[in-house]
Amino acid sequence: MDGLKSRGKVIVIGATNIPNSLDPALRRPGRFDREIELGVPSKQGRMEILQIHTRGMPLAKDVELDKIAEITYGYVGADLNALCKEGAMHALRRVLPDMEAMREDKPIPQDVLKKLIVNKEDFEYALKMVEPSAMREVLIEIPKVKWDDIGGLESIKQELKEVVEWPLKRPESFTKLGIRPPVGVLIYGPPGCGKTLLAKAVANESGANFISVKGPELLSMWVGESEHHVRDVFRRAKQVAPCIIFFDEIDALVPRRSYGSESNVTERVVSQLLAEISGLEDLHDVVVIAATNRPDIIDPALLRPGRFDRQVLVPTPQEKSRYEILKVHTVNVPLTKDVDLKKLAQDTEGYSGADLEALVREAAINAMRRNLDADIVTNRDFAAALKYVKPSVTEDMNAFYESIMKKRKAQKIEEEVSYTG
Repeated sequence: MDGLKSRGKVIVIGATNIPNSLDPALRRPGRFDREIELGVPSKQGRMEILQIHTRGMPLAKDVELDKIAEITYGYVGADLNALCKEGAMHALRRVLPDMEAMREDKPIPQDVLKKLIVNKEDFEYALKMVEPSAMREVLIEIPKVKWDDIGGLESIKQELKEVVEWPLKRPESFTKLGIRPPVGVLIYGPPGCGKTLLAKAVANESGANFISVKGPELLSMWVGESEHHVRDVFRRAKQVAPCIIFFDEIDALVPRRSYGSESNVTERVVSQLLAEISGLEDLHDVVVIAATNRPDIIDPALLRPGRFDRQVLVPTPQEKSRYEILKVHTVNVPLTKDVDLKKLAQDTEGYSGADLEALVREAAINAMRRNLDADIVTNRDFAAALKYVKPSVTEDMNAFYESIMKKRKAQKIEEEVSYTG
């Protein structure tokens, strides 16, 4: 390519999907001078690709290509091509019985041809069949949890909407006011109070891609592998933005540096995560959510503005919230008229959301103990369940979680902390 003899009028074009595996000697001026990255298409790009692949396709009036382009985050050109083909095949299967009834030597009648129209249902079916290539390694099913499935916690729901939904759905509002949206939110509180459930709901309601990371799974015994996994998660999220990264049990991944650790693996992971969240490269349309029940051992550097801007405490529910939670968990449970959910909410002081779910389940099982063919749950069943299911969160634990961030801001965290969850 750049020897003693001139190359003449010859241009060399190379293509690869693993550029980092190429010899570095090829990737310098004089050889491959220009490197052009064909990334995952944006919404506008997806719209144009869909228009190309459907220009010869008879589409029904209910097919809105702009809506399809909006929800196909992470789809590359080949995926969108397959999506259109799958939609057309589904429409063909619908008309196939009428075509098989005809003889092969006769042309297809016009009334049958008119039925060959690709409609909205065909594309909905195709979306279930074709997965986005750019999300294949990290693709998980978007949770089906909605805000209505979470009882109470109205102020916390609103705070999560401000941090997660608003930047993804209304970015122009932030631009008008000349501010940057928050980057991350830390959800903390006693075990069983709905931290993970809130993250699932916000992922579903925002309509963005969702990458779920369980804290310990990124850690590796090999030097450099843990940091590589962190980098890979953020690289993938940037490719398929808008995206939500959810770190569950983040305390296992980023404990305070030099906190009871003989190796420096976690220190390197903390440094890598700090660099990814607020380094030189901005996170465009990527929101980081983390959940933990040990906020006291998280590295303080993560809790400053610009990283986890918001720290949201999810406490044990108050009486009004307990009533809403009980309503959610008994929506499919047949109850007798003597079951008073408001009275139950009063009697369950200190119960977490998980405790209330266990209470309803135990009451239903108690009804089955009396009669295996039981089709209704009575107040007596709930009374028996109350004796069996006790609150899992103590007053001391509640006080600990309420005071932890105040101590953190005052820099008064003691080195020795007792385990509370």
